[in-house]
Amino acid sequence: MLLSDLRVGDKAEVTGLLADSSVRRRILDMGLVKGTRFKVLRVAPLGDPIEIYFKGVYLSLRRNEAAGVQVQKRGEVGDGMPLGSRRSRWRFGS
Repeated sequence: MLLSDLRVGDKAEVTGLLADSSVRRRILDMGLVKGTRFKVLRVAPLGDPIEIYFKGVYLSLRRNEAAGVQVQKRGEVGDGMPLGSRRSRWRFGS
């Protein structure tokens, strides 16, 4: 799945980058590296740009930049999970 496919409120983790070298370097320099968990905060009415939040940073990406970031969805609005948690840590009574 690509970052550009996510909707407002979705939580995901970066699994890889498909972007060309100049865009890839810029994305990495901003801290969006493999394993980073983030939340989609806003998507403009026409879908460009997309604002995400991770590690205390608010980052807006153009749709074509977001299309170069592979992600795995980790949650969505109302799931009750904090942004950076993993499900296995929050089990009670098991």
